[in-house]
Amino acid sequence: MNLDLFDHPDFHPHWREELAPGAVVLRGGALKDDTALLAEINRIAGLVPFQYRATPGGYAMSVAMTNCGDVGWVTDRQGYRYQATSPENQQPWPAMPALFRSLAVDAADQAGFPDFQPDACLINRYQPGAKMSLHQDKDEHDFAAPIVSVSLGLPAIFQFGGMERSDKTQRVALTHGDIVVWGGPSRLRYHGILPLKAGEHPLTGQYRFNLTFRTAGSQA
Repeated sequence: MNLDLFDHPDFHPHWREELAPGAVVLRGGALKDDTALLAEINRIAGLVPFQYRATPGGYAMSVAMTNCGDVGWVTDRQGYRYQATSPENQQPWPAMPALFRSLAVDAADQAGFPDFQPDACLINRYQPGAKMSLHQDKDEHDFAAPIVSVSLGLPAIFQFGGMERSDKTQRVALTHGDIVVWGGPSRLRYHGILPLKAGEHPLTGQYRFNLTFRTAGSQA
């Protein structure tokens, strides 16, 4: 393959990359909606601004966060959890945009998980140096539904491991518009993002945005 093609502004790759049973990358799956998705992110952040939250251990996260949907994921000294209101203003999170929901449902269906009904969308904003340590998504009520993760902006290296933190990880390069879906036997695999490298994206500047769709369930 001629790698110079990737630098062409009209090159939009679309292909499916299997990572593990129940885990797939849908390359370029969000490209056609990228401008509209970013507009919605800006609108949501105008209502509930991005925050740098602390872990239960008191460490400040390098990734800024906000949420939309019925519930949002938060972390502080009291622990990791979903709740229906923003900790800053005690108001409900903005409703999940129809575009967000349809993109997530379609991606899950393509990955073999029909009838996905996300009720939470965590929006992460990365700047150069920001990272997400290896972790499991296990604060949801049950694990029947998959995770759908949409990448926008600067490229990143996604780490996809096993069921134990010490398991060997795959390093998967994610670029603007890629969607990762994992569920079924891969639902509780450890995953993370290596420190973001500096760069400039024509739509997001020096940032990477990540939309993570989940079904939090009745515990919220």
